[in-house]
Amino acid sequence: MPDDTSKPQSTAQVVRRRVFYLPGYDPFHPRRYRELYRKEGAAQAKISGYTLALSPKQSGGAYGWDVAARIDGTDVRAQVDVLVWSDIVKSSMETGIFGTYHQMLQTAWIYIGSGALWRLMRLRKGPVIAALYPVVFLVAQALVAALLVWLIAAAGSAVLVQLLGGLGRVVAVSLGLGAAALVLRWFRRIDNKLFAYYLMHDYAYSAQLKGTNPPELEARMASFGNVIAASLAEDVDEVLIIGHSSGAHLAVSVLSDLIRAGRVPAMGPALSLLTLGQVVPMVSFLPKAQRLRADLAFLCTTDALVWVDVTAPGDGCAFALCDPVAVTGVAPAAGKRWPLVFSAAFTQTLSPERWRELRWRFFRLHFQYLCAFDRPRDYDYFQITAGPMTLSARYAGRSASQSRIEVAVNKFTSVAP
Repeated sequence: MPDDTSKPQSTAQVVRRRVFYLPGYDPFHPRRYRELYRKEGAAQAKISGYTLALSPKQSGGAYGWDVAARIDGTDVRAQVDVLVWSDIVKSSMETGIFGTYHQMLQTAWIYIGSGALWRLMRLRKGPVIAALYPVVFLVAQALVAALLVWLIAAAGSAVLVQLLGGLGRVVAVSLGLGAAALVLRWFRRIDNKLFAYYLMHDYAYSAQLKGTNPPELEARMASFGNVIAASLAEDVDEVLIIGHSSGAHLAVSVLSDLIRAGRVPAMGPALSLLTLGQVVPMVSFLPKAQRLRADLAFLCTTDALVWVDVTAPGDGCAFALCDPVAVTGVAPAAGKRWPLVFSAAFTQTLSPERWRELRWRFFRLHFQYLCAFDRPRDYDYFQITAGPMTLSARYAGRSASQSRIEVAVNKFTSVAP
């Protein structure tokens, strides 16, 4: 791992830390992350032999919580803030049934027509299958509805035509359409079990402008940058930004903006970026994602921060061990420092019993990075966020995973609009 010689004021020791968690495409209230941290942190503390306690956040501002930990004989206090954009997510999901089918056709056309889908398939099959999953399920639901129309219309016509003449056929078709509408609404109501609509909205939101961030998201990212910039002026030892899932590429852009604007003080706290379960190629491979590609190219060479990227092949929703800079095709010929890419190795850091419980729970595994491991190695979310070492010190000398993918696969590599 490259040494962090650019910030001589940053030491390995942390007593106070600010943590900013940037979630992926998630419509739920951020309290779910607090409860996940509380439950899983207690479990990891018991396994690993340290103490971890949560309390209500004392300062105002974004939703969050305070953490008091004693790890390796050192008392550490951390303030965790969730950078909330769930309201934007909720608004983007209010498209209705037919609006979602329109999104499906539009998104499929963008990924297939641009050639991005075929390039993504050369990286990892898992996230591509996850992307195709909502398409398959939505088409299947539409076919069930169409079959219902045909069955009711055919059966109803045989009876109603005798009673109502030609009007009977119209009534039968109307009954079939009504039944189909009810079935489609039922599928929509149980989507909390199927996730077809949810995933379709997720991919459609990123693809709707072919990789360009929607204006409302850019405005929110700017506000995130202001909050992070303010924390860099506080008396803390480290400011740690965590981007999970699609929050990873948002974090890359937010921090790139801050550094370019000169808002990261040379003598301030250590600045660290941890990306987890990233799906960066789903956006960076789109034709108009020049902004993200430029940010990736910039951030991979900066000495203003440390960037560590953690994924796992067991997470079928992430581009596991794919260097997001390299595969996007924007890595420089020389001078690339980041990210340090390695695996959370679920099959090794989870016991065989625990792995059997989780291996087919794909969406749960996508959040395992934020959870306890019963056979932990060097990745421990709670020591990273509440422990006495900076991200740089924790992984100093840590080698990248040898099985990482660094081949440039992207068709679109332009970084200028």
